[in-house]
Amino acid sequence: LETAVEPLVLRHDEGGIATLTLNRPAQFNAINGAMLDAMLAALAAVERDEAVRVVVLAGAGRAFCPGHDLKEMLANSNREFLADLFRRCCDVMLALRRIPQPVIARVHGIATAAGCQLVAAADLAVAAADARFATSGINFGLFCATPGVPVSRNVSPKRAFEMLMTGDFIDAATACDWGLVNRVVTPERLDAEVAAL
Repeated sequence: LETAVEPLVLRHDEGGIATLTLNRPAQFNAINGAMLDAMLAALAAVERDEAVRVVVLAGAGRAFCPGHDLKEMLANSNREFLADLFRRCCDVMLALRRIPQPVIARVHGIATAAGCQLVAAADLAVAAADARFATSGINFGLFCATPGVPVSRNVSPKRAFEMLMTGDFIDAATACDWGLVNRVVTPERLDAEVAAL
């Protein structure tokens, strides 16, 4: 029997706003190769859609995004696979910057490594007060070199370097103070604040 596969990126349009939701909630929306392809396709479709004035990037379930799917990376730890994976991730980040519509990251739970990169690559970001951010690859033997680029464009170089070298989490209030996010609200106000922005 065939079973329906839930899309890895959900799109919901309302009032000129396209919400793209990362949809691997059981994995906290960890980014795998298939999700990168789905994100690229969704961003390309939004870019061509003149009815869309704003894009909201969100995560399903309990988290925004913890970065790359480490299980997939460990299972395919050859140079060719990883180089292609990181190239496609860069393509997604560049697409976020290229599309004509402003992109708002709607952040809850954790946003780490490439998930933190998504927040930094967005034009604006609103975080729930209990959200946490990190470039934590160093804790797994990986240096978050590519997330480091947009993060260091949002926060000061010394703060970015501290995040990259320690992998320590910062809370939402600190992320706002440092310039990684624009606004911090209570979790129940998150959607309203994104809509207001």
